[in-house]
Amino acid sequence: MRLRIIKTTSAVAVLGLLGFWVVSAFSGTILGSKHDFTGLNKRAGVVAMPTVAFSDLGESCVYCHIPPGNNDVDSSTLGGISGWNRFRGATNTYNLYDSRTIDNKVLTPSPISLLCLSCHDGTMAVDMTVFKPNGWRSSEDAALHLRINGADDLMNCAKCHNGRVAHNIAIKHIGTDLTNDHPISMTYAGLNNKDPDFNRPDGPYGFDNGVKIYDNKVECATCHNVHNPDVTLLLRVSADRLCETCHIK
Repeated sequence: MRLRIIKTTSAVAVLGLLGFWVVSAFSGTILGSKHDFTGLNKRAGVVAMPTVAFSDLGESCVYCHIPPGNNDVDSSTLGGISGWNRFRGATNTYNLYDSRTIDNKVLTPSPISLLCLSCHDGTMAVDMTVFKPNGWRSSEDAALHLRINGADDLMNCAKCHNGRVAHNIAIKHIGTDLTNDHPISMTYAGLNNKDPDFNRPDGPYGFDNGVKIYDNKVECATCHNVHNPDVTLLLRVSADRLCETCHIK
């Protein structure tokens, strides 16, 4: 099901294929958070630079989700990430974590993790989407289309977000070298009873505490919930409990 976000003065109306809902914009939602480019940082009392640093497309969800009316088009045929409204990054080659103890070797991240990396690897502008909402006029777009990148030049957010002019974005710039990050896109080792070091999921979609498994794989969104920005580092559970959800030792 695809949803379309329409801003109103009192709440946010969500138009779905089967009816209408009203969603609160105050907690447990992407609206008004750092992942909402139509109202970036409003919760903190600061509005970033829409139409200057990035294009304000007017709809919160379209920066990741394919907008209504384009659902019948496979975005991958247009250079996008299959199933999502983001282009693949400028480089499709990532250096992933590896060790002799990993049985499931992964050469490239799965689409759902590529979605996260399409912003956070720093190779592509945060507003670079495959499809634009109906009525979008590219001729009126004068944004700089900056990237989440730590380099000090006018193509990157770190030109200002360097810890002196504005808060530092270094933690948000993951890059393409993922060798020092938790492995992603590998089959979860706890799906059977053959590996005694991992807990078995509570169900086909992960654990009852909110940690998720995607198509039997561990992905960025296994631990991070981008739709709930009211927790530190967007973690699905507290940091002291996160690792032991999967790992027994």
